[in-house]
Amino acid sequence: MSIPSAVKSTPIHGRQQLIDYVAAGEKPRDAWRIGTEHEKFGFRTDDLRPPTFEGDRGIRALLEGIASRYGWEIAREGETPVALIRDKANITLEPAGQLELSGAPLENIHQTCGEVNTHLEEVRSVADGLGLGFLGMGFQPKWARGDMPWMPKGRYKIMREYMPKVGSLGLDMMTRTCTVQVNLDFGSESDMVRKFRTSLALQPIATALFADSPFTEGKPNGYLSYRSHVWTDTDADRTGMLDFVFEDGFGYERYVDYILDVPMYFSYQDGRYIDLAGQDFKRFMTGTLDALPGTRATMKDWADHLTTAFPEVRLKQYLEMRGADGGPWNRLCALPALWVGLLYDDDALQSAWDLVKDFTREERHALRDGVPKYGLKLPFRQGTVRELARETLRIATHGLKRRHRLNRHGADESMFLEPLIEIVEANQTPAERKLELFHGAWHGSVDPVFKEFAY
Repeated sequence: MSIPSAVKSTPIHGRQQLIDYVAAGEKPRDAWRIGTEHEKFGFRTDDLRPPTFEGDRGIRALLEGIASRYGWEIAREGETPVALIRDKANITLEPAGQLELSGAPLENIHQTCGEVNTHLEEVRSVADGLGLGFLGMGFQPKWARGDMPWMPKGRYKIMREYMPKVGSLGLDMMTRTCTVQVNLDFGSESDMVRKFRTSLALQPIATALFADSPFTEGKPNGYLSYRSHVWTDTDADRTGMLDFVFEDGFGYERYVDYILDVPMYFSYQDGRYIDLAGQDFKRFMTGTLDALPGTRATMKDWADHLTTAFPEVRLKQYLEMRGADGGPWNRLCALPALWVGLLYDDDALQSAWDLVKDFTREERHALRDGVPKYGLKLPFRQGTVRELARETLRIATHGLKRRHRLNRHGADESMFLEPLIEIVEANQTPAERKLELFHGAWHGSVDPVFKEFAY
């Protein structure tokens, strides 16, 4: 989840201002960057329970330890530390204390993977002293919703009260899911549209490749990506496949109209979150909200409001790829490699669009709805999702090779796709591998996952 926007509190005078804000994300190709985010579950190594915020072994102690040892600046909500900031990167807290790295905008995947490794080393060095560990999966494998702690952040209190009104799984989304995503740039409105359409159609392929959430409360849940399934019953007003993206005339303006129709959560004013859950942002713009009579929305409110929609691909001043489960470190590097290979090379982008451009609305939804349960084995046309994934990886590999960003050993970025290629060739998602262990070597227990798959 985002920390409050740093955008200035400029008054909003009209809808065009909102469109211009999104369009301001356009960048020349040489300024395109890669921003990778990932979340992970904390657990106490002795009893596997998620750590609370307070206490000698709590999340506060972890944040303060990382800050003091490694030079991160602490961001606070009131007197409460809720995030860390260093070199254009943030460490933030998800609602139940899942730790998120929102990485700096970097030039290549080699740098991204270096950033991930440095972060995990820093976290581990402090966590070890607190008797804490961290696990990368898409859904909390052991603990029930009621076992999960809540972090003392104002926006989470608002969302916690609102979520049950609009879906049955929103609180699970908040407290028991983890993802990895990548944020990528666009050069123009037409470039944004091509990338949005292509990545939205292919998002189920990423979900299949990264599927790693087969357990709920210690038992198989019948899904390979239960995290992805959770989003289908979280809040229909702000989630989903956004069919309008594929309609003629789609662009900044149409997306802004979608966001304006998304009900609000809050306004962050004078260091506190004001509960506006379910309210109309358009009325906020005119100063006619019952909860804040006479107060008009600012551009800071708009930037915050953009973060409260959760479609499979999200547009802010860049595009966010949101379809993948969290996982081990090598898949944290593979996710940005997949999307950079597909979207940052013109030939690859064209090939990827050619792969999906004739998908019907019904086929796109069938992929989105079927992949969480069946993964690579979901039937599609005359084959399965596995064939789509193999071709997607082939296109991404060539895109990365053409980018020709080499490390000091002369290897290009396509090396980071190897874990995904292995998954496709084995025709076995990470979730299926864990299910095999659960029914075999783990003797029907999920507890070993906290040791064998911890960072």
